[in-house]
Formats: sequence, structure tokens, C-alpha cells
Amino acid sequence: MPAKKVLAFAASNSTKSINARLASYAAQLLQSEFDDTVEIETIHLADYDMPVFSPEREAAGIPDAAKDLYARLGAADGLIISFAEYNGCYTTAFKNVFDWCSRIKMRIYQDKPMLMMATSVGGRGGQNVLKIASEAAPFFGGHVTSTFNFGPFAEHFDDETESLKTPELLDELKQAIAAFAKGLESPPT
Repeated sequence: MPAKKVLAFAASNSTKSINARLASYAAQLLQSEFDDTVEIETIHLADYDMPVFSPEREAAGIPDAAKDLYARLGAADGLIISFAEYNGCYTTAFKNVFDWCSRIKMRIYQDKPMLMMATSVGGRGGQNVLKIASEAAPFFGGHVTSTFNFGPFAEHFDDETESLKTPELLDELKQAIAAFAKGLESPPT
């Protein structure tokens, strides 16, 4: 049986994204503790910069960056996404690539199992954006196997080891990853 491919990224274009660090850490835990054969691809949303979506721009053609991202989502067997929260919602960068990809096909997540996460510098840990994203995902072809969030980031994440240092949160994340790993084994039909 071929190895499962997992695409991991932060829904942020920040080069210093704490959500990128969380997505990478979750992917490493998946590989080291649940399935060492899984292939992880990590992407950066900043590599998918494109004009702000509008119907007029769509009439001129869908950007190659949107086509590439849509293809990467489709090539994966599962998705790990960690959402940054700007003013209680998605980042503009994510919403823009989401809108462009949805013009290719509305089911942008292409029926993939998903681990959706969020973290922030504040105590609510991206709770609002995670709720919005996880409730919307099924309408866009996402099968949310589990969610995880925490905050404040600096209080619970060790900069030197790039890992969670709070045991209760680590246990919670491992439970979320276990559910995701099970979803990879038995994808939705």
C-alpha cells in the first residue's frame, strides 16, 4: 500500500506564523508517533500570492497559483491546516486563495480528511476562526476528523524544541492527531 500524503500549512502568509509552526509540529507528531510511512508536504501561503479576487479578475482567468494550490490539495490524502485569526475571522491571504480555488470547484478540500487547528497570542487561541472554518469545511468538501486550538502561544509552546510544553495540551493534540490518522486510514466515501 502506498504511503499516505499529507499537506500541512498555516492559513496565513506571515513568514513568522505561529500557526505554521503548529501545523509543522502536528505533522511531525503524526509521522513520529502515528504513522512513520506518511509523506508530509509543508507549504507556505505566501507562495500563493495573487490578486484580490473579483468577478472582473475571474473573467480574465484564474491565476496559476490558484490552480497549483487546488492541485496540491487534490493530490494529498489528508490536510492539516492551522488558522490564524485576524479580527475574529480568516486572514485576508487565506480568504483570497480560498475564493480563487473555489472558482475552480466549490469543493476545494476535495473530500479529504482534515485536522483543523488554530493558535494565537491571546488566551482564546483562535477559537472564533476555528469554529468558522470547521463548520464551513463540509460545504467545501472537507471531512473534519478533529480540531485543536490553544492560547496564548508563548505560554504553551517551547521555542527551543518547537513543541508543546503543556502536558494536557499535548495529550489533547495527540488525540486530535489520532482521529486524523484514523481518517487517513478510512477516508470518506
